Formats: sequence, C-alpha cells, structure tokens
Amino acid sequence: MLRYTIRRLIQLVVVVLVLSLLVFSWLRALPGGPASALLGERGTEESRAALSKQLGLDQPIFVQYFKFLGRALTGDFGNSTGVQPGDAVVDIFLQRFPATIELSAFAMLIAIALGIPLGYLAARKRGGLFDNLSVGGSLIGVAVPVFFLAYLLKYVFASQLGWLPSAGRQSAGLDATRVTGFFVLDGFLTQEWDAALNALTHLVLPACALATIPFAVIFRITRAAVLDVLNEDYVRTAESKGLLGSVIRRRHILRNAMLPVVTTIGLQIGALLAGAVLTEKVFAFPGVGEALAIGFERRDYPVLQMFILVAAMIYVLVNLLVDLSYALIDPRIRAR
Repeated sequence: MLRYTIRRLIQLVVVVLVLSLLVFSWLRALPGGPASALLGERGTEESRAALSKQLGLDQPIFVQYFKFLGRALTGDFGNSTGVQPGDAVVDIFLQRFPATIELSAFAMLIAIALGIPLGYLAARKRGGLFDNLSVGGSLIGVAVPVFFLAYLLKYVFASQLGWLPSAGRQSAGLDATRVTGFFVLDGFLTQEWDAALNALTHLVLPACALATIPFAVIFRITRAAVLDVLNEDYVRTAESKGLLGSVIRRRHILRNAMLPVVTTIGLQIGALLAGAVLTEKVFAFPGVGEALAIGFERRDYPVLQMFILVAAMIYVLVNLLVDLSYALIDPRIRAR
C-alpha cells in the first residue's frame, strides 16, 4: 500500500506542475493581458509597455513561469486587481474558501444521501414504477442547467413563497461569532443556535441546485452497479444458503457495488467546483466560485491564476484519495 501511495503522489506532483504551466500560459494568452487589465481602457501603448517591463511581462514566457513558480512556492501570488483591489490573493482565497467548502459539502451530502439509497431501491425494483420514475428524474437532473435551476429555485422559494433567503451566507446584521470561517460549524461551536440555523437556511437553495448533477450521476452509477452485482453467482449462492437479507446486502451487494460509486463520488466532488461558479454567482454566495466569476469579468489575473490552480490541485488531490480508498476496498488494485 505504501509503494502504491508513493507512486500516486509522484504522479500528482507531475500533474500539478503541468497544470500550473497550462494555466499560466493560458492566462498570458488572453486578449489584453495583465497590463491592460491594470491600466484599464485609458492606458496608452507607452504606459502598457512601461508596466509590462516593470512586471517582467516582456521577458520570455518560461522565464516568467519559473519566477511565478518560485513566488508561488513561498505563497506569494500577488494582489487582486478586480475582486478585492489591493488585497493579497492568498488572503482573499482563505476568506472565501470555507464558504465554497461548506456549500460543496452540503450539496454532496444531499447527493449521496439521496443517490445511493434511491439507486439501490431502483435496482431492486427494476422495471417497476419507482424505477421508471427515478430514472426519468435523474435524466432531468442531468439535462437541466445548474444556473437555470438555481434561478428557478430562487424565484419560487425565495421571491414568491419567501420560505428561504435568496442570497448571502447569513442575514445582514446577525451578530455571530466567527471561529473557523464555516458559519454552520461556528454556530454549533459557540452554541449560537440561531446563527447556525440562519447559515443553514442560506445553504439550502444553492446546495440543492448544486447537488442535482452529482445526485443524478451517483444514482445512475449506484443503480447500474447494484444490477451488475445482483446477477453474480455469489449473491445467488448466499441467498440459497439462507443468509439473512441484511447480511447479503451489506457483505455481498453493497460492498462490491460501492467500487464504481466511490470513484464517481470523487469525480463529482471535483466537478462541484465548476458548478459552484454559476451557483455562487446566482445566489451572491461569497465563495471561491463567485470570486472566479468576478475575476473573469474584471480580468483579475492574479485571482484567476491562483484560484484556478488551487481548484485543479483539489481536483487532483480528491482523485488521489479516491484511488487510495479504491485500493483499500479492492486489494487487487494495489498489485497493479
């Protein structure tokens, strides 16, 4: 297991380096460039050239990249020019990252809590009314764009019915103690139950919108995996031996069906970051996704550079954890 882990860690480092080079080169190739973004529309050719020389943008791309890499390794990603002008990009990320993690975790909890049980039940009742309805619902979940569903939920449950808040992480003016940056957790730690409940209600609509695609994917993979396992000889043998249904489900069906589901969950966790950009923008949720959306609008290259790179690193890291868990579930993987 240790050798397998070391090999995957080496692969992770290589992937992150390649991603950093791609992100750096892509941002430098965008129209206008960092100098134009800083100076705005009134900047002259002379001022752009002077600023480019000052920032080292006139140097070869690989020289710029290695300088960027050196600063990045020390945690220096520069200052924001559009999202929060003048603030260090690292500080902006640390302020907003807990919001995105809280939202993504709640969304994934909804997707897993609904997707796996419903997928299992649909497989057990294959061809029935419940199976057909749930499969149709999962198709709708994949087909409907996240931003459209977000606006729909916001219009119905916030604007029309007034049941849930339409924006933000907590109500303005609420006196809440900040401990970790995770508002729901802070409310529990400080026993400020009104603050925890308020933060939780602000999570419901964006989390439901964000959870639709992961739920649909997890449901369909779970259903397909359980159907495959139900047809295996060892399941029929266990049933013929008279084993309890709970034992067969736990030891023979769910354990073997979870292998592809675990992989799918890992991939969907990484994909949540992409969906968070649209969801956070719709609900004015002050997380990493909203900062990325604002950064694209205002051409905030330092923010885009760091946030995209960190998002890619998280995606790669999640996949590493999935691979390790996969190896723990199925020992055959370690030998490959």
